[in-house]
Amino acid sequence: MSNLIRLLGRRIIALPIMVLGVTLLVFIVMSLSAADPARLALGESATPQALNNYREAQGLNDPTYVRFFRYISGLVQGDLGSSFTGVPISQMVAQNFPKTLQLTFIGLAVGVTLAVIMGVLAALFRERWPDQVIRLISIAALATPSFWLALLMIQAFSNISGGLGWFPAVVNWIPFTQDPAGYVNMIFMPAIAIAVPTMGSLTRVVRTSMVEELDRDYVRTAIGAGVPKSVVISRNVLRNALITPLTVLGLRVGYAMGGAVVIEMIFNIQGMGQLIFQGITRNDINIVQGVTITVAIAFIVINVIVDVLYVIVNPRIRSI
Repeated sequence: MSNLIRLLGRRIIALPIMVLGVTLLVFIVMSLSAADPARLALGESATPQALNNYREAQGLNDPTYVRFFRYISGLVQGDLGSSFTGVPISQMVAQNFPKTLQLTFIGLAVGVTLAVIMGVLAALFRERWPDQVIRLISIAALATPSFWLALLMIQAFSNISGGLGWFPAVVNWIPFTQDPAGYVNMIFMPAIAIAVPTMGSLTRVVRTSMVEELDRDYVRTAIGAGVPKSVVISRNVLRNALITPLTVLGLRVGYAMGGAVVIEMIFNIQGMGQLIFQGITRNDINIVQGVTITVAIAFIVINVIVDVLYVIVNPRIRSI
Protein backbone atom coordinates (compact mmCIF):
# COMPACT_ATOMS: atom_id res chain seq x y z
CA MET A 1 0.00 0.00 0.00
CA SER A 2 2.88 2.39 0.81
CA ASN A 3 4.33 1.84 -2.68
CA LEU A 4 0.95 2.60 -4.23
CA ILE A 5 0.62 5.82 -2.23
CA ARG A 6 4.16 6.84 -3.20
CA LEU A 7 3.46 6.29 -6.90
CA LEU A 8 0.20 8.21 -6.70
CA GLY A 9 2.01 11.01 -4.90
CA ARG A 10 4.55 11.30 -7.70
CA ARG A 11 1.84 11.73 -10.28
CA ILE A 12 -0.01 14.28 -8.19
CA ILE A 13 3.21 16.27 -7.68
CA ALA A 14 3.91 16.16 -11.42
CA LEU A 15 0.42 17.47 -12.26
CA PRO A 16 1.00 21.19 -11.50
CA ILE A 17 4.41 21.04 -13.22
CA MET A 18 2.83 19.73 -16.42
CA VAL A 19 0.02 22.28 -16.21
CA LEU A 20 2.56 25.08 -15.78
CA GLY A 21 4.54 23.84 -18.80
CA VAL A 22 1.49 23.65 -21.03
CA THR A 23 0.28 27.08 -19.89
CA LEU A 24 3.71 28.59 -20.61
CA LEU A 25 3.79 27.05 -24.08
CA VAL A 26 0.28 28.24 -24.99
CA PHE A 27 0.96 31.72 -23.56
CA ILE A 28 4.18 32.13 -25.56
CA VAL A 29 2.59 30.93 -28.80
CA MET A 30 -0.39 33.26 -28.39
CA SER A 31 1.95 36.16 -27.50
CA LEU A 32 3.57 35.76 -30.93
CA SER A 33 0.26 36.50 -32.66
CA ALA A 34 0.33 39.54 -34.95
CA ALA A 35 -3.14 40.60 -33.82
CA ASP A 36 -3.27 43.77 -31.73
CA PRO A 37 -5.64 43.21 -28.77
CA ALA A 38 -6.12 46.96 -28.32
CA ARG A 39 -7.09 47.46 -31.96
CA LEU A 40 -9.44 44.49 -31.87
CA ALA A 41 -11.10 45.74 -28.70
CA LEU A 42 -11.48 49.40 -29.67
CA GLY A 43 -11.93 49.11 -33.43
CA GLU A 44 -10.12 50.54 -36.42
CA SER A 45 -11.24 54.09 -35.70
CA ALA A 46 -9.55 54.26 -32.28
CA THR A 47 -6.96 57.01 -31.81
CA PRO A 48 -3.33 56.18 -30.93
CA GLN A 49 -3.85 57.73 -27.50
CA ALA A 50 -6.89 55.52 -26.85
CA LEU A 51 -4.99 52.44 -28.00
CA ASN A 52 -2.06 53.25 -25.72
CA ASN A 53 -4.36 53.90 -22.78
CA TYR A 54 -6.03 50.53 -23.34
CA ARG A 55 -2.66 48.74 -23.48
CA GLU A 56 -1.57 50.41 -20.26
CA ALA A 57 -4.84 49.58 -18.51
CA GLN A 58 -4.68 45.94 -19.60
CA GLY A 59 -0.95 45.58 -18.90
CA LEU A 60 -0.17 44.80 -22.54
CA ASN A 61 2.93 47.00 -22.47
CA ASP A 62 4.47 44.95 -19.67
CA PRO A 63 7.21 42.40 -20.47
CA THR A 64 6.05 38.93 -21.46
CA TYR A 65 7.26 37.30 -18.25
CA VAL A 66 5.32 39.84 -16.14
CA ARG A 67 2.13 39.19 -18.11
CA PHE A 68 2.70 35.44 -17.82
CA PHE A 69 3.04 35.48 -14.03
CA ARG A 70 -0.01 37.75 -13.80
CA TYR A 71 -1.92 35.27 -15.96
CA ILE A 72 -0.78 32.33 -13.80
CA SER A 73 -1.86 34.20 -10.68
CA GLY A 74 -5.32 34.67 -12.16
CA LEU A 75 -5.43 31.09 -13.43
CA VAL A 76 -4.82 29.72 -9.95
CA GLN A 77 -7.90 31.68 -8.84
CA GLY A 78 -9.96 30.41 -11.78
CA ASP A 79 -9.62 33.63 -13.78
CA LEU A 80 -8.92 33.08 -17.48
CA GLY A 81 -9.16 36.76 -18.34
CA SER A 82 -11.85 38.45 -20.41
CA SER A 83 -12.75 38.54 -24.07
CA PHE A 84 -12.49 41.78 -26.02
CA THR A 85 -16.21 42.25 -25.41
CA GLY A 86 -15.60 42.22 -21.65
CA VAL A 87 -17.23 38.84 -20.93
CA PRO A 88 -15.17 36.70 -18.49
CA ILE A 89 -13.72 33.69 -20.33
CA SER A 90 -14.17 31.52 -17.23
CA GLN A 91 -17.91 32.19 -17.53
CA MET A 92 -17.88 31.13 -21.20
CA VAL A 93 -15.92 27.97 -20.36
CA ALA A 94 -18.28 27.12 -17.48
CA GLN A 95 -21.22 27.27 -19.91
CA ASN A 96 -19.61 25.32 -22.77
CA PHE A 97 -17.04 22.90 -21.33
CA PRO A 98 -19.52 20.56 -19.57
CA LYS A 99 -21.16 19.82 -22.94
CA THR A 100 -17.81 18.94 -24.51
CA LEU A 101 -16.93 16.71 -21.55
CA GLN A 102 -20.27 14.91 -21.70
CA LEU A 103 -19.96 14.31 -25.43
CA THR A 104 -16.36 13.12 -25.10
CA PHE A 105 -16.95 10.69 -22.25
CA ILE A 106 -20.18 9.26 -23.60
CA GLY A 107 -18.45 8.63 -26.91
CA LEU A 108 -15.47 7.07 -25.13
CA ALA A 109 -17.72 4.93 -22.91
CA VAL A 110 -19.56 3.53 -25.92
CA GLY A 111 -16.34 3.00 -27.87
CA VAL A 112 -14.51 1.30 -24.99
CA THR A 113 -17.46 -0.97 -24.19
CA LEU A 114 -17.72 -2.13 -27.80
CA ALA A 115 -13.93 -2.53 -28.04
CA VAL A 116 -13.73 -4.73 -24.95
CA ILE A 117 -16.61 -6.95 -26.10
CA MET A 118 -15.29 -7.32 -29.64
CA GLY A 119 -11.65 -7.69 -28.56
CA VAL A 120 -12.47 -10.45 -26.08
CA LEU A 121 -14.62 -12.29 -28.62
CA ALA A 122 -11.91 -12.01 -31.27
CA ALA A 123 -9.33 -13.45 -28.86
CA LEU A 124 -11.58 -16.32 -27.76
CA PHE A 125 -12.34 -17.21 -31.41
CA ARG A 126 -8.91 -16.36 -32.81
CA GLU A 127 -8.21 -17.29 -36.41
CA ARG A 128 -11.84 -18.31 -36.86
CA TRP A 129 -14.60 -16.45 -38.66
CA PRO A 130 -15.68 -14.25 -35.70
CA ASP A 131 -12.09 -13.05 -35.36
CA GLN A 132 -11.88 -12.26 -39.08
CA VAL A 133 -15.18 -10.38 -39.09
CA ILE A 134 -14.21 -8.34 -36.02
CA ARG A 135 -10.83 -7.58 -37.61
CA LEU A 136 -12.53 -6.16 -40.71
CA ILE A 137 -14.94 -4.11 -38.59
CA SER A 138 -12.15 -2.67 -36.44
CA ILE A 139 -10.01 -1.75 -39.45
CA ALA A 140 -12.97 -0.08 -41.16
CA ALA A 141 -13.85 1.79 -37.94
CA LEU A 142 -10.26 2.93 -37.45
CA ALA A 143 -10.08 4.21 -41.03
CA THR A 144 -13.34 6.16 -40.72
CA PRO A 145 -12.90 9.87 -39.84
CA SER A 146 -15.37 10.92 -37.17
CA PHE A 147 -16.49 14.05 -39.05
CA TRP A 148 -17.20 12.03 -42.23
CA LEU A 149 -19.19 9.45 -40.25
CA ALA A 150 -21.15 12.29 -38.63
CA LEU A 151 -22.08 13.70 -42.04
CA LEU A 152 -23.16 10.26 -43.29
CA MET A 153 -25.35 9.70 -40.24
CA ILE A 154 -26.95 13.13 -40.67
CA GLN A 155 -27.82 12.28 -44.27
CA ALA A 156 -29.19 8.84 -43.37
CA PHE A 157 -30.84 9.17 -39.96
CA SER A 158 -31.54 12.83 -39.21
CA ASN A 159 -34.70 14.87 -39.69
CA ILE A 160 -33.45 16.59 -42.86
CA SER A 161 -35.03 15.92 -46.24
CA GLY A 162 -34.24 12.35 -47.33
CA GLY A 163 -33.30 11.18 -43.85
CA LEU A 164 -35.20 8.74 -41.68
CA GLY A 165 -35.98 11.47 -39.14
CA TRP A 166 -34.85 9.48 -36.10
CA PHE A 167 -32.37 12.02 -34.72
CA PRO A 168 -31.92 15.81 -34.96
CA ALA A 169 -29.38 17.18 -37.45
CA VAL A 170 -28.98 20.36 -35.40
CA VAL A 171 -28.69 19.68 -31.68
CA ASN A 172 -30.75 21.73 -29.28
CA TRP A 173 -29.02 20.85 -26.01
CA ILE A 174 -31.30 19.31 -23.38
CA PRO A 175 -30.00 18.50 -19.87
CA PHE A 176 -30.30 14.82 -18.97
CA THR A 177 -32.15 15.64 -15.75
CA GLN A 178 -34.75 17.58 -17.69
CA ASP A 179 -35.55 14.98 -20.36
CA PRO A 180 -33.52 11.71 -20.30
CA ALA A 181 -35.10 10.33 -23.49
CA GLY A 182 -34.61 13.61 -25.34
CA TYR A 183 -31.01 13.79 -24.12
CA VAL A 184 -30.21 10.30 -25.46
CA ASN A 185 -31.90 11.08 -28.79
CA MET A 186 -29.98 14.36 -29.03
CA ILE A 187 -26.51 13.02 -28.24
CA PHE A 188 -26.75 9.62 -29.96
CA MET A 189 -25.27 10.52 -33.36
CA PRO A 190 -22.50 12.82 -32.06
CA ALA A 191 -21.45 10.17 -29.51
CA ILE A 192 -21.40 7.39 -32.11
CA ALA A 193 -19.25 9.55 -34.40
CA ILE A 194 -16.66 9.74 -31.60
CA ALA A 195 -17.09 6.14 -30.44
CA VAL A 196 -16.46 4.38 -33.76
CA PRO A 197 -12.80 5.41 -34.31
CA THR A 198 -12.11 4.77 -30.61
CA MET A 199 -13.63 1.32 -30.89
CA GLY A 200 -11.56 0.57 -33.99
CA SER A 201 -8.23 1.40 -32.36
CA LEU A 202 -8.88 -0.26 -29.01
CA THR A 203 -10.38 -3.49 -30.36
CA ARG A 204 -7.07 -4.63 -31.82
CA VAL A 205 -5.22 -3.71 -28.62
CA VAL A 206 -7.68 -5.65 -26.45
CA ARG A 207 -7.57 -8.62 -28.78
CA THR A 208 -3.74 -8.76 -28.83
CA SER A 209 -3.50 -8.35 -25.07
CA MET A 210 -6.11 -11.08 -24.49
CA VAL A 211 -4.31 -13.51 -26.80
CA GLU A 212 -1.04 -12.94 -24.95
CA GLU A 213 -2.68 -13.60 -21.60
CA LEU A 214 -4.55 -16.70 -22.80
CA ASP A 215 -1.22 -18.22 -23.89
CA ARG A 216 0.42 -17.78 -20.49
CA ASP A 217 1.25 -20.79 -18.30
CA TYR A 218 -0.97 -19.77 -15.38
CA VAL A 219 -4.07 -20.03 -17.60
CA ARG A 220 -3.25 -23.58 -18.70
CA THR A 221 -2.35 -24.52 -15.12
CA ALA A 222 -5.60 -23.15 -13.69
CA ILE A 223 -7.74 -24.83 -16.34
CA GLY A 224 -5.80 -28.08 -15.92
CA ALA A 225 -6.44 -27.92 -12.18
CA GLY A 226 -10.18 -27.90 -12.81
CA VAL A 227 -10.96 -24.20 -12.56
CA PRO A 228 -13.70 -23.37 -15.09
CA LYS A 229 -12.34 -21.48 -18.10
CA SER A 230 -14.98 -18.77 -17.74
CA VAL A 231 -13.81 -18.08 -14.17
CA VAL A 232 -10.15 -17.90 -15.20
CA ILE A 233 -10.98 -15.49 -18.02
CA SER A 234 -13.24 -13.22 -15.99
CA ARG A 235 -11.14 -13.08 -12.82
CA ASN A 236 -7.58 -13.20 -14.15
CA VAL A 237 -7.15 -13.01 -17.89
CA LEU A 238 -9.47 -10.08 -18.53
CA ARG A 239 -8.07 -7.99 -15.70
CA ASN A 240 -4.46 -8.56 -16.77
CA ALA A 241 -5.32 -8.02 -20.43
CA LEU A 242 -6.88 -4.60 -19.77
CA ILE A 243 -3.62 -3.14 -18.44
CA THR A 244 -2.22 -2.34 -21.88
CA PRO A 245 -5.50 -0.93 -23.29
CA LEU A 246 -5.65 1.41 -20.28
CA THR A 247 -2.43 3.12 -21.35
CA VAL A 248 -3.72 3.47 -24.91
CA LEU A 249 -7.02 4.84 -23.59
CA GLY A 250 -5.16 7.75 -21.98
CA LEU A 251 -3.96 8.83 -25.42
CA ARG A 252 -7.36 8.27 -27.00
CA VAL A 253 -8.91 10.78 -24.58
CA GLY A 254 -7.02 13.58 -26.30
CA TYR A 255 -8.06 12.41 -29.76
CA ALA A 256 -11.67 12.04 -28.63
CA MET A 257 -11.73 15.50 -27.09
CA GLY A 258 -10.25 16.99 -30.25
CA GLY A 259 -12.77 15.06 -32.31
CA ALA A 260 -15.58 16.30 -30.08
CA VAL A 261 -14.63 19.90 -30.90
CA VAL A 262 -15.09 19.15 -34.62
CA ILE A 263 -18.28 17.14 -34.07
CA GLU A 264 -19.74 20.06 -32.14
CA MET A 265 -19.30 22.27 -35.19
CA ILE A 266 -21.13 19.76 -37.40
CA PHE A 267 -24.10 19.33 -35.03
CA ASN A 268 -24.08 22.98 -33.88
CA ILE A 269 -23.50 22.03 -30.25
CA GLN A 270 -22.60 25.07 -28.17
CA GLY A 271 -19.47 23.56 -26.63
CA MET A 272 -15.76 24.34 -26.68
CA GLY A 273 -15.65 23.88 -30.46
CA GLN A 274 -18.06 26.73 -31.03
CA LEU A 275 -16.25 28.82 -28.44
CA ILE A 276 -12.81 28.45 -30.02
CA PHE A 277 -14.31 29.00 -33.48
CA GLN A 278 -15.83 32.21 -32.18
CA GLY A 279 -12.44 33.28 -30.82
CA ILE A 280 -10.65 32.53 -34.10
CA THR A 281 -13.19 34.27 -36.34
CA ARG A 282 -13.16 37.36 -34.09
CA ASN A 283 -9.38 37.22 -33.67
CA ASP A 284 -9.99 37.18 -29.92
CA ILE A 285 -6.69 35.87 -28.61
CA ASN A 286 -7.89 35.67 -25.01
CA ILE A 287 -10.72 33.27 -25.90
CA VAL A 288 -8.44 31.03 -27.98
CA GLN A 289 -5.85 31.02 -25.22
CA GLY A 290 -8.37 30.31 -22.46
CA VAL A 291 -10.05 27.47 -24.37
CA THR A 292 -6.74 25.90 -25.38
CA ILE A 293 -5.37 25.96 -21.84
CA THR A 294 -8.63 24.56 -20.41
CA VAL A 295 -8.66 21.63 -22.84
CA ALA A 296 -4.95 20.98 -22.31
CA ILE A 297 -5.34 20.97 -18.51
CA ALA A 298 -8.32 18.64 -18.79
CA PHE A 299 -6.28 16.28 -20.98
CA ILE A 300 -3.41 16.26 -18.45
CA VAL A 301 -5.74 15.63 -15.51
CA ILE A 302 -7.51 12.80 -17.34
CA ASN A 303 -4.18 11.15 -18.20
CA VAL A 304 -3.10 11.36 -14.55
CA ILE A 305 -6.37 9.63 -13.62
CA VAL A 306 -5.66 6.94 -16.22
CA ASP A 307 -2.17 6.50 -14.74
CA VAL A 308 -3.73 6.04 -11.31
CA LEU A 309 -6.12 3.42 -12.71
CA TYR A 310 -3.16 1.71 -14.36
CA VAL A 311 -1.38 1.49 -11.01
CA ILE A 312 -4.50 0.15 -9.29
CA VAL A 313 -5.21 -2.47 -11.95
CA ASN A 314 -1.60 -3.65 -12.35
CA PRO A 315 -0.36 -5.19 -9.07
CA ARG A 316 3.18 -5.50 -10.45
CA ILE A 317 3.54 -1.71 -10.63
CA ARG A 318 2.64 -1.36 -6.96
CA SER A 319 5.70 -3.36 -5.93
CA ILE A 320 8.18 -1.12 -7.78
